[in-house]
This record gives sequence, C-alpha cells and structure tokens, in this order.
Amino acid sequence: MESRATRILLGVWVALVLAFLFVPILLIALYAFNASNVQSWPIRGLSLQWFPATWANGEVRAALWLSIRAGLIATALAVILGTAAAFAVHRYRFPGRDALSFAVVLPIALPGIITGMALNSFFVFWGMQLSFWTIVIGHATFCIVIVYNNVLARLRRVPRSLTEASMDLGAGPWMTFRRVTFPAISTALIAGALLAFALSFDEVIVTTFTAGAQNTLPLWIFGAIRLGQELPEVNVIVLAVLALTAVPVWLAYRVTMDPDGR
Repeated sequence: MESRATRILLGVWVALVLAFLFVPILLIALYAFNASNVQSWPIRGLSLQWFPATWANGEVRAALWLSIRAGLIATALAVILGTAAAFAVHRYRFPGRDALSFAVVLPIALPGIITGMALNSFFVFWGMQLSFWTIVIGHATFCIVIVYNNVLARLRRVPRSLTEASMDLGAGPWMTFRRVTFPAISTALIAGALLAFALSFDEVIVTTFTAGAQNTLPLWIFGAIRLGQELPEVNVIVLAVLALTAVPVWLAYRVTMDPDGR
C-alpha cells in the first residue's frame, strides 16, 4: 500500500511533467496576443492586431488550405486502406498475414525523417516529381496505421456470433456489413479518421521530403522561425494549429468513450 509521502511525490512529479509539456505551449498562445513584435517577458500588453495581419498574409492562407486539402485526402485514403487491411488481417488466414500487419504498423514506429527519406528515394527512383500528391501519399502512409489500429481493435471486440446470426437470418455479406458490422465499428472509424487528420495536419518532417515547391503550413512555420522576421504571425498560426489538432483529438476521445464515461 502506498504511503502518503509516495502519493505526494508522485503528484509533484506528474505536475512537473505536465508543466514541462504545456507551459511552453501556453507561452506561445500568450505571445499570439502580444502587442509588441518582440518576444520578451513580461509582455508589454495584449492585442489582437496580429490575427488580421496573419490572415491577410496570402502565403499563410495558401499554406493553410494546402495542409487542409492534403490532410482530408490523406485521411480518406487512410480510412479506406486501413479499414480494408484491418478486415483482411482479422477475418482471413493467409501466408504473410503477420508480415502485412507489421508493414502497415511500421511507418508510425519509424522516425519521421526515416520515413520521409525513404519516400523521397522512392519518388526519385520512379521519376515522380514532388507535388501535392506526393504529400498526400506521404501522409497517408502513417495515417493508415491510426485507422488500422482503431478498426482492428474494435473488430476484435465485436462478437463473431453477431455476424453469424445475421447470416443465419438470411442476410448477405453486404447487408451484414451495413446492418451489423459497420454500426459496430463506426465510432472506431470516426475516431481513427479524426486522429489521422490531426496527425497529418501538423506533420512537418515527412512533408519536408515530399512537398517539393509546395509550402504547407508546418513548412511555412519552419521557414518563418528560421528567418525570424514574422514571429508574431508564427505565434498566431501555432495557436490555430493547436486548436485545429486538439479538437479532432478531443472528439476522437469523446467518440471512443463508453456511454458510462469510461
């Protein structure tokens, strides 16, 4: 049984870890409202002046729209391919089944720079010009993992007796999927899609190797930080990115919760 001192130490440790993770994020969010273009502490005042200035930047709007388009298409591909892979691994036994499962999961385990370099080498080998579609392909490679894991975990929780009962009552494979299987895995699909979009939207390393002349929002942020001339706008964009990625993650968490809140 844990002593009171142990619980206090664990609580302090958790608080320190959370502060290490989230205090820098809160500072960036606060700097987005800084009245000055100099990032110093304490800030000189609060202002909303950088928000319209950032939106007026054509490069920012183009990069934002490109990131959203790439994320949505990559998510759609991930949902289709990840779901198909999950059904294949769950329902069938075939040579190379474990190898397929490992290959699908591998991209999320590799560092982003390795995945990006591998994709870049693949595109160069086949003479593919870096473009919007190479960004989509690059993002889909690791987004598939999110959908695959969510759907496979849900399929393993769905009793096979439900499918068998549907078949016994005369339903064909398509009706069984539409009336039984799909409702059972729908929340896993939604959660996987939301998480995949959030992961795609803020991915910068893979995008760096697959974008070519395309400038997505993470790449614009990276360039602006490197040059150091648009830091107030960077803070606003970072705040927007945090919101756009946090909302899908929160929604995915809510979707996958049990009705009793667990």
